Amino acid sequence: MAIGLHSLRPPRGARKQRKRVGRGEGSGFGKTSGRGQKGAGSRSGSSSRPHAEGGQMPIHMRLRKLRGPTMKKSMPFEQYGRTHTQPVNLRDLDARFADGEEVTPAILQERGLATRRGIPVKVLGQGDISKALTVRAHGFSASAREKIEGAGGTCVIEE
Repeated sequence: MAIGLHSLRPPRGARKQRKRVGRGEGSGFGKTSGRGQKGAGSRSGSSSRPHAEGGQMPIHMRLRKLRGPTMKKSMPFEQYGRTHTQPVNLRDLDARFADGEEVTPAILQERGLATRRGIPVKVLGQGDISKALTVRAHGFSASAREKIEGAGGTCVIEE
């Protein structure tokens, strides 16, 4: 069979037929059309609001109300407990710097590592380092400090 625009059709199960209610008892949705017996729900025009919880305290009233950028525990402005540093891994330092070189946040920015201005740089210990580097940063993880000093380099914390 030739495939062309005239023979394209959606795959089986991709399109669902509309539920046709009130079309005889044999259909399964005859008589009351799936609305049960008498009551408000069986009448036309009846639909509950999507957020109505039937007397229970609504979720928007149960949740805490912490709003605005000054409330550090509220979303969407600030995530609680988030540190404001930009990470730089040892494998990136090893790839971009020569033996004996000095690494500072300004040089990291030049080499495309710590590109966010004014945000402290923290060196993390992912990867290995084989060169003796003098690394100046605002913070070091314990494993990064251990690996840098193990390779003969030094860690200097900047303020």
